[in-house]
Formats: sequence, structure tokens, C-alpha cells
Amino acid sequence: MSTTATMGEMANSAVEFYPKGTRGRGGGGGRADGSLAGGDFGVTVKELRELMELRGADALQKIQDCYGDTDGLCQRLQSSTTNGVSGDPADLERRYQAFGRNFIPPKKPKTFLELVWEALQDVTLIILEAAAIISLGLSFYQPPGKESELCGEVSSGAEDEGEADAGWIEGAAILLSVVCVVLVTAFNDWSKEKQFRGLQSRIEQEQRFAVVRKGNVIQIPVADMVVGDMAQVKYGDLLPADGILVQANDLKIDESSLTGESDHVRKSVDKDPMLLSGTHVMEGSGRMLVTAVGVNSQTGIIFTLLGAGDVEEEGKEKKGKQADGAVENNQNKAKKQDGGVAMEMQPLKSAEGGEVEDREKKKTSVPKKEKSVLQGKLTKLAVQIGKAGLVMSAITVIILVLYFVINTFVVKGRTWLPECTPIYVQYFVKFFIIGVTVLVVAVPEGLPLAVTISLAYSVKKMMKDNNLVRHLDACETMGNATAICSDKTGTLTTNRMTVVQLYVGDAHYRVIPDPGQVNPHTLDLLVNAIAINSAYTSKILPPDVEGGLAKQVGNKTECGLLGLILNLQRDYATVREQIPEEKLYKVYTFNSVRKSMSTVIKLPDGTFRLYSKGASEIMLKKCSYILDANGEARSFRPRDRDEMVKQVIEPMACEGLRTICIAYRDLPPNPEPEWDNEAEIVTELTCITVVGIEDPVRPEVPEAIRKCQRAGITVRMVTGDNINTARAIAAKCGIINPGDDFICLEGKEFNRRIRNEKGEIEQERIDKIWPKLRVLARSSPTDKHTLVKGIIDSLAVEQRQVVAVTGDGTNDGPALKKADVGFAMGIAGTDVAKEASDIILTDDNFSSIVKAVMWGRNVYDSISKFLQFQLTVNVVAVIVAFTGACITQDSPLKAVQMLWVNLIMDTFASLALATEPPTEALLLRKPYGRNNPLISLTMMKNILGHGVYQLVIIFTLLFIGERIFNIDSGRNAPLHSPPSEHYTIIFNTFVLMQLFNEINARKIHGERNVFDGIFANPIFCSIVLGTFAVQIVIVQWGGKPFSCAPLNVEQWLWCLFVGVGELLWGQVIATVPTERLPCLKEAGLGLEPGEEEGEELAEDEEEIDCAERELRRGQILWFRGLNRIQTQMEVVSTFKRSGSFQGAVRRRSSVLSQLHDVNTISTPSHVALSTATANTSPAPGNASGESLP
Repeated sequence: MSTTATMGEMANSAVEFYPKGTRGRGGGGGRADGSLAGGDFGVTVKELRELMELRGADALQKIQDCYGDTDGLCQRLQSSTTNGVSGDPADLERRYQAFGRNFIPPKKPKTFLELVWEALQDVTLIILEAAAIISLGLSFYQPPGKESELCGEVSSGAEDEGEADAGWIEGAAILLSVVCVVLVTAFNDWSKEKQFRGLQSRIEQEQRFAVVRKGNVIQIPVADMVVGDMAQVKYGDLLPADGILVQANDLKIDESSLTGESDHVRKSVDKDPMLLSGTHVMEGSGRMLVTAVGVNSQTGIIFTLLGAGDVEEEGKEKKGKQADGAVENNQNKAKKQDGGVAMEMQPLKSAEGGEVEDREKKKTSVPKKEKSVLQGKLTKLAVQIGKAGLVMSAITVIILVLYFVINTFVVKGRTWLPECTPIYVQYFVKFFIIGVTVLVVAVPEGLPLAVTISLAYSVKKMMKDNNLVRHLDACETMGNATAICSDKTGTLTTNRMTVVQLYVGDAHYRVIPDPGQVNPHTLDLLVNAIAINSAYTSKILPPDVEGGLAKQVGNKTECGLLGLILNLQRDYATVREQIPEEKLYKVYTFNSVRKSMSTVIKLPDGTFRLYSKGASEIMLKKCSYILDANGEARSFRPRDRDEMVKQVIEPMACEGLRTICIAYRDLPPNPEPEWDNEAEIVTELTCITVVGIEDPVRPEVPEAIRKCQRAGITVRMVTGDNINTARAIAAKCGIINPGDDFICLEGKEFNRRIRNEKGEIEQERIDKIWPKLRVLARSSPTDKHTLVKGIIDSLAVEQRQVVAVTGDGTNDGPALKKADVGFAMGIAGTDVAKEASDIILTDDNFSSIVKAVMWGRNVYDSISKFLQFQLTVNVVAVIVAFTGACITQDSPLKAVQMLWVNLIMDTFASLALATEPPTEALLLRKPYGRNNPLISLTMMKNILGHGVYQLVIIFTLLFIGERIFNIDSGRNAPLHSPPSEHYTIIFNTFVLMQLFNEINARKIHGERNVFDGIFANPIFCSIVLGTFAVQIVIVQWGGKPFSCAPLNVEQWLWCLFVGVGELLWGQVIATVPTERLPCLKEAGLGLEPGEEEGEELAEDEEEIDCAERELRRGQILWFRGLNRIQTQMEVVSTFKRSGSFQGAVRRRSSVLSQLHDVNTISTPSHVALSTATANTSPAPGNASGESLP
């Protein structure tokens, strides 16, 4: 019990420091030391807290010593075990004051300023800021007049004072544009965080719990629970508060989230009545008296120790920005400093209860999902582009500097005069700024932004389509889905059960019989068996609307059976009043292993009667008798059973009905049976009846499944039902069609086929089955998990399968977690399933999954559209800046102009292209698969095609533009000269071409009509028009800061004409068939198989970004290469000396030990070798070729 001890100590350590901070926030009321009993209740927060730290016998003893029994405690809390609290607002308020609210305050979100600071950490921006500041500083330096001629032409042309003073403008403008970029980024992050919090709070509000108030069972939001509430716990609940058990049926709890022990703990009123918040109910049901809520509950105490949810949510926000790294490190440090606390918390693992913890958990166990596929590809692509940009910008700067130095000091033969230094430095700074600008344009920092905007937008819209997305990347993974494993009940069917056929008293009724047709004794047994042997929470309420269907509350199968009682003109409520829940002697609750439920009651004459119901094949095996037409029991032999299966059960199942058998058994009072020996007790039953329950297929499901099949997604049904029922429903849904090649298996048969002689699962065996498997019936949760894992790990097909799974039960947790995307049911789903899922279906409907696929594909396409656009701009801008700088010593596009282009490209384009709404057409193509390149051949064709068009235009304008327009040439202008019309035309044409190309980028599969559905996206239209308006303002009134001279109407028209040419050229490109261009290559592939290991190495160091990982991989390879060469040399020279082979081996090991320090190898041959290899293959980022530790 060491774990409980530490729990206790931990809670004690928390007692002292907890309430101070929270009292003001309405957290823990009462006095910090608990001396105030809190509103006249007979017990204090402190006493309850000490009580909740005890377990088992200790707890029972303490309750007995202090309060007499649980009822005594109940009275002190002014509550009652049958009626609960009164629930009037004044009483609830008093309880909030005394014991606090059931709410754990979340961490404060990052402020806008913090986000601005994070956005400023971007390396390229820092370089730009530095350059701009240097440029500013130098522009204020005025050299003495007479020497300036000697320093070369600083500025030719009669220039008035105003112009000369304008040198500072460029620096200031760069700083201003940096500010813009930072603000936009920060605002995006801020709105993303805000959206995420909205989502999280919505998930929290969704969680409701059943409590008894004033004797009525009502569902209230978890946050409204108070101490003293009588809460009803049932299978699948996540307990929202601490409490003491008042009544229990076969209750088992998974306390692993608190203790780390994975075994389920049996709870009972007389042995261990303590229930803790954050634990999961795995079996059974019961009622508990709530004794601690919010920060006083066990989960709350842990959170107080962690700083109330401080550790929340960093990982989630690390979408594309690595800036969070710093923050995260600090938090880790903080965690380490709290060493004492951390030690005590060892056994807790990461708490899984509650939503706040769920985020905490996401962070502690990051590798739940690998980095999403799309992000992996994007990061790789961004790194590749970034490297290329870096090289280009470095070359640009070097060429400019060399040209200037040679031209000034060699060709013109000037000497470097000290007083000219600032002017020369000013030139160098200008070159540096040009280089940085090339880099800024080359690095596509808009990529993460586009992904985030696209995902956030989709998530918001998916809410309307009944998909509540809990993990952003799930939405994009869904677009790649190739297989969906769906539950049957509730997802494919309406989950409204009705009994339509009945076999009772040796007669098979195809419609519900009149009560007179059934033997009265049999009817009484039937009514009692159904009314008593079902959860008392299941009931049928009158319809909301007159003439509507009655409302089914609780377990739907049980509601169907209760409906049968009503149809037989009897009332189940009177039976339940005679035998209330407290009088049930023993309950064996339903679980996925038993597939049945049994209840024992004590009859007035002292004997016991057991009622049992469950899946018919399983129950009939336990029946030894059956009631005949006269209500008499006669023997029921295996032969009779086979007969019944053939005559009754199979015909029902083939019509898609679920068959349920209801039976009973009388047991003698003495000796009292051994109740824990279930196998002995639930046997030799007498069968009362077999019923056929219909659960109709949802009307929209067949169409949704057809859409999936058209989109290349295989739908499989995994259900706990009978194989005939399952097959019938699958046929109705269209999962299996006559003439297809498919197999339907039962769980047992499935397991037999996939396991070898030793009973181990073999992947090869699964590979033989899953491609054709369409229905898996009578399956256990483990089968579901095995199937999902088998499909995901399968190498039988060339594309790795992406699997989505739906689940609602507690036991579906593992399969939901294992799947690429887990869907939990919002209505029927248990809290445990919702915890494990990625997306919650708020309407439990299969057709919402199809919507999710559509949105997922849309995200992928949006990113591709943006990439196609962005890369065209990148390629053109970099080449123009680079060649322009090399040929004319000055980039035709100035730094500030480049930043404006960057802003259009990155922020606005990502907004415009990432918010395109999805269309049905997305479901007409096959999924893209995980290893498909981001940039398809068609896109590559578009990028290069448009790039060529733009380059031709721009170079034409650059070199002969002045002749065409009859204006002054802007080439070779000296420092600080006023902006020229020539370069303004180039800039303007460039931007207009991008704008029109943005319309081209709307289609990526080579469609002709690029305007298709453009007005369905108002954001796109407004951004394109807005950008155009701003462009006009910049050109006409931007002046010196933007290096623009105003243009006349004719020049504007020419610019526009060339821009519109983009659209026409797009049609030309679309005409060229992609297959004819063998030179094209795809880019942005997924990870190659060999790279996976590299990814895993870095799992533990989340902060390492991709680029560093690349470097590291480079080093390792370099060492390996070096090592191999050395070994080969060694071996060769050894054999030359005809030495023995052992010598070589021995030397080989010594070489390995020296490898740690390549530089200090003694033998001369090695030194030569190591320097030679170092020179030929320097490790990236370490050109000197020293060994890197």
C-alpha cells in the first residue's frame, strides 16, 4: 500500500499551502485551516480531506469513529441517501461557500505581448532588425563635404538637402515591416489559442453527470456538483469528484491514473467505499455521496501541487513555431526544482482524469501520435527551401561585396581613406540587407501559418458538421484515411431499440402478441425478469411532442425490453417500487466478457431468485429448462438448443434483429450460495423467452458509405452482435454488396486464423485476412484493437493504411488510441472513450465521418494550393534578387518591397487559399496516401511554368524596360538616390502577376476553370481586392520608404495587362500534358523508411528542430564513412605487411576507440587521412573538419 501512503503524505503537504491562493478565486471557501465549519455543516473541508486520504478498512474505521456510519456523515452534510440535496439555489450557494466549486482553475493563457516576444525570436527577423538598425545608425553619419568625392559617387545628380536626409527611411521602413510581420504572426497565434480554449471549454461543458436532487435523478454539468450531492455512477464514467459509496452493484474502478496500478479495484460499501476523482468506472454501477470537489478532490490536490494546471497545453500549441521551446524548458526546470513534490508524485503517473489533466497528459506522453504526416512533409520541405535560400543569399552578398571592392579599389584604384569608412560600411550594410531580403523571401515562414489557419478554420467549420475536434492534426489525417472500422449500434443504426419478434411458450410470434395469448405465470416472470434485471436508470419517458415517439433514457437495449412490457399492457414502474434498488441482493453487471447481466433478489419465503438476460447463443448454453405453453418448466437438452438456434434465432438474426434470451433460476436459502462463484450460480437456468430487437439502419448511412467507397475508403463493421445480424445490417448499409469478394468472421474464428500454434498473433496471418474482411462479429475490444493494429502495421500493400475507428464503450479506449483517428460518440459514448478519441461525433452519426474526410482532404488541398502559389513567388523573387544583384549591384526589388511581397505571399495568401470551402468533388478521388509527395507533378509543372513567364517579363523590364516606356534607367543608381519609375514598374508588375497567379493557384489538379466557386469564399475575394487597393496606395504614395515613384495611367494599364496574362498563360500550361515532361520531379516527399529511426532518436528532445536533426544525421553518416575508410586502410596495410588477421581486428577496435577524438591520432598516416577526409567531406556547419563530439 505504499502508493496510498505517498498519496496521503502528498495530500498533507498540500494541505498547508493550498487555500491561500485560491480563496479569492472562489476556489476553496471556508478558512484556510478549516477551523470554520463552513456555513453550519457538521463537518469541515479539512476533516473530509483527511477522510478521503484513507483507503479500505482504515476509511471504514474512521467513518465509524467520527460519524457512526455513512448515513451519519450524510446527515452532517445535510443530505439524504435516497433524496440527495434539496437543490435550491440558496443551499447550493452555501455549499459552494463552505466546500468550494467543482472547478480547477486553468492556467492563464499567454498574453498578446508574450506572443509578440515569441514571434520576434524568428532568426530571419532578428537578422533583418540588426541590419536595419546598423543601416539607421550609419545613415545619420555625415562625412565632411570635401572628401566625399574621393570616396566614390555617393549620390549623383543635383540632390536637395531633403533627399540627402532621407537615408534613414530605408532602415526605418524595414523595421516597420518587421513590426507588421510580428504583429500578424502574434495575432494569428493569439486567435488560435483563443479558439482552442473555446473548444476546450466546450468539451468541458459537454461532460454531465447524473445526481439525485429532491429525489429526482437529473443530469447536471460536472462543474455544478456540490459536496453532499448523491451521484449515480455507472459503467464508463469518469468520476468528477471524490465520494463515499452508499450503494454498489459489482463496482470495479480503474485507479491507474492516480496509483499507477493497472488492476481494477473492487469497491463495495462494506470493504472499500472510497471513490476518487479522475478514476474510471470499468464495471458495475452504484451511488456515491460527494465529499470533495474541485481543488479539494484528489485530482485537485495533485493539480495544486503542479501549480493548478500550469503545465497545461504547451505541446498542443507547438504547431509550426518552434519558439515555444524556450518556455517549455523553463517549465521543465520548474518541475525539477519542485524535487520534493515531484518525488512524492512518482506513483501518480500522469493523472488522466478531467479535461485539464487530459491536456497535461498529452504533454507528458507526447509520442501518442507521431508528428502528423503533413507536418512532417512540410517541415522537411521548409528545411530544404531554407537551405537553398541561405546558400543563394550568401552567394548574393559575397558577389556584391567582391564586385564593389574590386570595382572601387582595383579598377578605379582608390585607396581606403579612414574618413570614407562609414560610407563604405554603408554600402556593405546595403549589400547585407539585400542578402537578408533574398533569404527572407526564400524561407517560406508562411507554411506553418497556412497549416494552422487552415486547420483552425476547418475545426471551426467542422463543429457545424457535428465533428468536435480535440486534436488539430486529426482533421488533416482524416483526409488520408483509407479504412474506417465502425461500430454498428448507434453509428450505423439509429440506436432506438424496439422488440419486434418474440418466442415464448413454444410459439414464435412475428408481431408482439396480445397479453391474453401468453400464459399469465410466464407473463409475470417475464415482466419481473425485465423490470428488475436492468439498470434502474433505464426508463421510458413520455414523448416531448404529442404524438411523437416515447423518449428512451439509459441503456437502449434495456429500453427496448421495457417497451415490450408496456406493449404487453403491464407497468414496470410498479415492480420497481415493490423491489427498489437497495433490495437487490446481488448484481452481476453487464460487461463485454460476460455479454450478460444477472440480478439476484430474496423472495418473501427466504429463497433466492436469479434473473438473467444476455446474448441468446451464450444464454441458451446455460439453460437446462424452458417454459412451455402452460408455463411449466420442461428439460431443454443440447439437441433442443440446436433446433431452437436453427428455427428461431437464425431466422431472426438474418432479418437483422438482435436476439436476447431472458431466463431465471431459483436458488435455495441454505446453505446460502457462494455468490462470488459466478459460473456455479448462473447455470442450469430456465429460459423464459427469446426476443428479437430491431435497431433500424439510419436512413442517411447507405449513401454515406457509398461516398466512402467511391472515395477509396473501405468501411468495415466491428460489432459485438451475432454474425447473422451483423451480416444483415452490413448488407442493408451497403458495406457488403452481392457479388463482392468479402469475408465476414466471428471474433473466435478471427483469433483462430491470426494466431500461430503458440497463440501469438502473426502479422503475416493478419495480412491474409484484413484486405477482404468487411464484418467482424461477436468481437471483443481486444479483437478490435488487434484488427486496427494489424491494418496499420501491415506491409501487404504499398501504402501504409490510415485507419479511423469509431467507439463508444470504455473498452474501446485502446483501439481509439491506436487508430490514426479515433471518433468517440458524443451522445452514447462514455467519458473514457471521449478521453481516448481525437474527434467527438456530437450526433453519433456515420455520415458526419464522411464530412470529416471531406474537410481533411480540403486541408491537404488548401496547403497544396498555398504551396504552389508560394513556391512560384519564392523561385521568381529569389532569382530576380540574385541575378539582379549580381548584374546591376542592386536588387531590383528593395528590402521593404520584398517584405511587402512576403506579407502578401505568406499571411494573406495563406488566409485566402486556406479558407476555401470543401466541395463534394473531393470525394471523387482516391486518398493521397502517407508517402505521396506534397508537390505533385502537375503542381511542379504549374510552378515552373508560371515562374518562367514571370522571369521573362521581369528581366525584359529590367534590361530594356526604360526603352519600352521611354523613361530613365534605374540600373546602377548610387546610394540614396531617389526611387526610379523604372524599378517601380518592375515591382508593380511583379506584385500584380502574383495577385493573378493567386487565382490560378485555386486549382491544383490541372482544372481549366480557375474561377469555379470563387464567390463561395468571400475571404478570398476580399483579400485579393484588398491587396490590390494597398498596392495602388504603395505605388502612388509610398515614396521613398517603399522606393516607389508614382506611375501614370498608361504604365498602370501595361502592368495590369501583363498581370492578366498570368491567367491566359495558366490555360496554356494546363494544355501541356504532364506526362510529356519527363524532366519534372516531385518534391516534399514523406519520410523515407530509413529516416524513421532518426525521428525516434529525437523523440526525447522535442525541442530539437528539424534542421538540427539533419545536421546530426549528417555528422553520424560522416563519422561512419570516415570510420569505414580507416578500417579498410588498416586491413589493406595489415595484409600488405602479411600480418595475421587478428592484428587487423585488434587495430580495428583501437581505431574505434580513437574515433572519439579523430584529431589526436598518433600515426602520421592517420593524420593525413583524417585531414584528407575532413577536407573532402566537412560536416555540415563545421567546415574546418574537426571532429564533433
